Amino acid sequence: MTSIPATAPVTTPATFADLGLIEPLLRALTAEGYTTPTPIQLQAIPTLLGGTDVLGIAQTGTGKTAAFALPMLQRLMENKKPAKPQRPRALILSPTRELALQIRDGFAAYGRHSGLKHACIHGGVGQNPQVKALAAGCDILVATPGRLLDLMNQRHVNLDAVEIFVLDEADRMLDMGFIHDMRAIIARLPKERQNLLFSATMPDAVMALAKGILRDHKRIEITPQATTVERIEQRVMFVTRENKKTLLNEILRGTGVSRALVFTRTKHVANRIAEQISKSGIGAEAIHGNKSQNARQRSLADFKSGKARVLVATDIAARGIDVDGITHVINYELPMDAESYVHRIGRTARAGTTGVAISFCDDEEVGQLRVIERMIRQSITVDISHGYHAPQIASRTNGAPLQARGGNRGGQGGRGGRSNGGGGNGGGGRGNFNKRPRAA
Repeated sequence: MTSIPATAPVTTPATFADLGLIEPLLRALTAEGYTTPTPIQLQAIPTLLGGTDVLGIAQTGTGKTAAFALPMLQRLMENKKPAKPQRPRALILSPTRELALQIRDGFAAYGRHSGLKHACIHGGVGQNPQVKALAAGCDILVATPGRLLDLMNQRHVNLDAVEIFVLDEADRMLDMGFIHDMRAIIARLPKERQNLLFSATMPDAVMALAKGILRDHKRIEITPQATTVERIEQRVMFVTRENKKTLLNEILRGTGVSRALVFTRTKHVANRIAEQISKSGIGAEAIHGNKSQNARQRSLADFKSGKARVLVATDIAARGIDVDGITHVINYELPMDAESYVHRIGRTARAGTTGVAISFCDDEEVGQLRVIERMIRQSITVDISHGYHAPQIASRTNGAPLQARGGNRGGQGGRGGRSNGGGGNGGGGRGNFNKRPRAA
């Protein structure tokens, strides 16, 4: 096994053409507006083109879908075979329906000139259209574990022709209890194949899984484990539970909050908060596990199009949301586990942009805040520039190294200055979010 450290300088190659990608893929990337490879693409694409197994540790928003999709498409195109009914040549396992659909969309975009066929199977919808797609033959299959295993047991799909296997979001797979399904699926794959495993974090359980799948692999770690994206400005606001709703409305009405993702712990709270935001005149949708697949896709579509400026989500949706231009992530309730914090805030500051992550912390959440700070190995700046700061809650940090942020009320929305100079002259808020070239 070879390891590429997170701090390894990557200066060349600097373009997708330099990575050895063929012309049809370069043409598709140009059409998508992708100009500059991300670090994981720079390191993974040449390795995967060479047929080596890869263990990729990368935060969300780093461009890892294109990092495995582009070399996969090229390898299949260079060894093109007729698509066989029910026998895909490549398999990508994804933990959620939303993420599976987004990966499918990525293959459709990058592979538009490839002549390869792809299919996506997942729960939440009837299986008949998916069975027909498999029967018609596909080169690339994107699937969630439960539906795939179900269709395998019904003999609608056979994995004996798989040449490339991708396990995406491995840590979330384990969190969601898919370990037995994954093992059953992997046991039916041919022994000779290329393997790719991607994970945002690398707990012991994921490492054990990797050892059982990967052979003579290269480890590519783009950011240190359990560290959050540096381009995200993180803040915590100590506030009583009763004042959270009012504070949220004030933040959402502030300047610079053009697209916000709000996280709650439960479906009930997500529905209630989305309804409250909508009543205040701001377009909002809720997305969680109790909604039908069609309802979830409609909510995501409204959020992507801008019809809904705010999306309220539970953690089950945290890793399946890939929407450009999210300026703010707001933790209305802190997550129960620290890793979910990293996954949540990773929805902003994507593709080279910056973003803001604001976390509300009430009296019962101080302990969770401490755990999060230990995991991300940094203290989160305390924002007292709003009118609902609860010093009695902040004092419970017992001298923890949290910085205070002063200034006038409304700092998060740009209505007041900040004592540490962010925003200046009442410009406050988020700073300048200039659009940068998109990364795949």
